[in-house]
Amino acid sequence: MTEAISRPAKIRTAVDIGGTFTDVFVQHEDGRITTAKYPTQADPIEGVLAGMRQAGVSWEDVEFFSHGTTIATNALITRNFPKVALVTTDGFRDVIEIRRGDRETWDPYQEVAKPFVPRRHRITVRERIGYDGTVLEPLDEEQARDVARILRRRGVETIAVCFVNSFTNPDHENRMAEILAEELPGVAITTSSDVHPEIFEYERFSTTVANAALVPIIGPYARTLEGRLAENGYANDVLLLHSGGGVMTPAMAEKYGARLAASGIAAGAIASRHIARMCGYENSIGFDMGGTSTDVSLTDNGVLGTTNMWSVEFGYPICFPSIEVLTIGAGGGSIAWLDDAGSLRNGPQSAGSEPGPACYGASGDLATNTDANLILGTVGKKLAGGVKELDETLARAAVEKVAAPLGLDVETAAQSIIKVANANMADAIRLISIRKGHDPRDFALVGFGGAGPLHAAYLAKDLGIPTVIIPPHPGVTSAMGCMLVDIQHDLTKMYLADSAEADLDHLTASFRELEAQGRERLAAEHVDESDMIFEYYLDMRYLGQWRAIAVPVTADLTTLDDVVATFHETHLREHNFASEDSGVEIYRVLVRAIGLTPRRDAQPAELIDPADFAPTPTEVRQVLFPDEVARLDTPVYDRGELPPGAVLSGPCIVDQLDSTTVVPPQTTARVDEWGNLILQYQA
Repeated sequence: MTEAISRPAKIRTAVDIGGTFTDVFVQHEDGRITTAKYPTQADPIEGVLAGMRQAGVSWEDVEFFSHGTTIATNALITRNFPKVALVTTDGFRDVIEIRRGDRETWDPYQEVAKPFVPRRHRITVRERIGYDGTVLEPLDEEQARDVARILRRRGVETIAVCFVNSFTNPDHENRMAEILAEELPGVAITTSSDVHPEIFEYERFSTTVANAALVPIIGPYARTLEGRLAENGYANDVLLLHSGGGVMTPAMAEKYGARLAASGIAAGAIASRHIARMCGYENSIGFDMGGTSTDVSLTDNGVLGTTNMWSVEFGYPICFPSIEVLTIGAGGGSIAWLDDAGSLRNGPQSAGSEPGPACYGASGDLATNTDANLILGTVGKKLAGGVKELDETLARAAVEKVAAPLGLDVETAAQSIIKVANANMADAIRLISIRKGHDPRDFALVGFGGAGPLHAAYLAKDLGIPTVIIPPHPGVTSAMGCMLVDIQHDLTKMYLADSAEADLDHLTASFRELEAQGRERLAAEHVDESDMIFEYYLDMRYLGQWRAIAVPVTADLTTLDDVVATFHETHLREHNFASEDSGVEIYRVLVRAIGLTPRRDAQPAELIDPADFAPTPTEVRQVLFPDEVARLDTPVYDRGELPPGAVLSGPCIVDQLDSTTVVPPQTTARVDEWGNLILQYQA
């Protein structure tokens, strides 16, 4: 990486900027972990600096800094980005508005949002490349300069250049970019052949437009962050988490800003996989429940599920590789309500942080999951170490509005609210596991986020999951995930051919070409040659299919027999059928260029004999669990007082600064050598 600083650097840090809080995770040289949560600021960099001050960290002592952020996501959601233009081939002006003609599954009458580029800023130029890369019509350079002058008068700040079939021959796009740069100095220019050189105009155009919209936001932000940290004494690389589960430097973020559009949710998935593997589980499901939403991810045999097509806003896909995370509207602030048929529902509407649940004592008066948990006793009357006090009277008044129409008392209504919330989240886990051919009973459930440990044991029981893992710092686990990643770039090239007729020499040459590009990017990010790793994949599909499966291969191919067999096996597992008599087509080649970042492995603690430890509760609370008919005497323990090896029997509650873990009846909780709480249901 970059040149070492003059004084010994002993601290590794990661920061995750969320909509409400900026989470800080600090790993010291002796293995100690310190954390901090600071309210996210209007200027996110101020939140980063304040959070690090709160954690007691001096930037001069930091050797590694990684960062996840929702800045790109929020920019697309709010459409708060500079004026974008699209320059495309004559006749293809409306590709991004025609789309695929698809609609929202649950409301086919709902109009899809307008494209990121209004029609008046989508301008065409005469040129045409054939499907095989031949030039059918040269680029009209005089018209190209006229287009540039039009865009200058309109005050356009960033431009996406998307020509038909440019993935086979980028010459026209590159020349158009040169002309625009000559005529419009200072304007950001993005070409589809650089960002996403693949077939299918709509997906390629959409990805390029999203990237063009975000580059003027992400680039200056990354550079400003880099400069501010340097002013405070940090002397190494600033690393930004991207959607694919790797990190990139500001230099790459300036070019590929859309790769950060799912930065925040990727961190939690990475952390959940790491935690599960430390505990000996190669199969795990990440369950990250916060105040507004729940993110669910799946790791199969140590590999996180990924997708090559996702979106921040329905109808406008981004085709950079991304960790596959299913998000639903279920969190501590999710509102309980009655539908037109009088049935109890939960979410996706949320009270958010303002006004928040009714028990917060602000202006909120609608029943939420937090209000229900307070009434049941699973949540105490003080949160975050007493920083926020909860008012049960207000919670009861809110839940009464739901209870009365149903003819229920407040306690039963509160139980029902939690049961409906749990059912919604269990369904999300079924979608990401059973729908893809996985049996949840073969997985461990990693519960984190501020509210995840409250509900994880119930979901595991409903789904038959035998083990629940609650990490030591559930509320900042996503920030921890930012620390566990390497620099990563995914480079692709189209190659459409029947596997039986594929030119192996051509495939090998394509791998080497992409590897050279990856090596160049990693070198620009100060990665030593010895820290570079390259992975090779062929995207394959049955003839006539649209979606492909990535199959790992070696760069120097001598036969495809084993590769095709692996494709059949993978297709059977993911889709529950294989057709070995059908032809298999290669769709594209992919090289993943990885630059290893420094690691500091945690050390396991020595376990005590549980027979020698008698935990002392901080209080005994009357708790009404969702599946019980009466309140139970429930001890509440301080997690900081539980040594590795300690074993608790449910019912009990384990409290800590950033979360609360519920251990229901017939459930045991054990502290392992890594500080995780391991919950297991005893049938």
